[in-house]
Amino acid sequence: MDLRGKSCKITWLEKFIWGRVKIMLEVQKIDVFYGEIQILKEVSLRVNNGEFVVLLGPNGHGKSTLLKTICGLHPVESGNINFCGSSIIGLSPQKIVASGLIYVAEDRHLFPEMTVMENLKLGAYNFRARDKIDESFDFVFQLFPRLGERKKQLASTLSGGESQMLALGRGIMSCAKFMAIDEPSLGLSPLLRADVFEKITLINKNGIGILLVEQNIERVAAFSDRVYLMEDGKIVFAGTADDALKNKHLKEVLLGIS
Repeated sequence: MDLRGKSCKITWLEKFIWGRVKIMLEVQKIDVFYGEIQILKEVSLRVNNGEFVVLLGPNGHGKSTLLKTICGLHPVESGNINFCGSSIIGLSPQKIVASGLIYVAEDRHLFPEMTVMENLKLGAYNFRARDKIDESFDFVFQLFPRLGERKKQLASTLSGGESQMLALGRGIMSCAKFMAIDEPSLGLSPLLRADVFEKITLINKNGIGILLVEQNIERVAAFSDRVYLMEDGKIVFAGTADDALKNKHLKEVLLGIS
């Protein structure tokens, strides 16, 4: 499914600038604390233009904190974060969203007493997205036809899979260049999980960079370009999905295979 041109049409100048960007996201040796407790320790990673990168690791080891820090929801003690060649350290979450970097939270952060349409419209509040809202709706409803069928339903009445589709759709409505997605398969059946991953793959194929947090390498190996493993707030492995599947320590941590 090729949806390019359906959402957020850009000017020739934006195309020229965007085409010259080699690295979409670069995290450079960041340290992050909760009070006196250090959560992230000299974490570095990168996502190149158009890549699908997966961040693996056990629960409670800093993956969600990293995504929230990238998106301006946690302060950085030291280090730097560049998005499309410019530092975003110190920018508000609103400005980071307006730059095209979108966070899709693990718990989805939907407004349950608002309709599907109202939730989607909230994604288009930034200045880049407002003028392109109709194109973005077309993109979302072609990608997620089920949301189109449920436009007037309250978000609280959606299934788990539909709720995840709505969270992803709202991110698209923001004219995303890049999506940082936290465990989208959590709580879903195997069938719905496969469908959500397929949709995220389509989002990536249509030009949106992806950094995806996941725990199971086997679920994401087929479509990821590169993989990072985080343990105890540190990046302890970086490589291709094939490298990850052959890595004994990674398999021990994530699959219980010794």
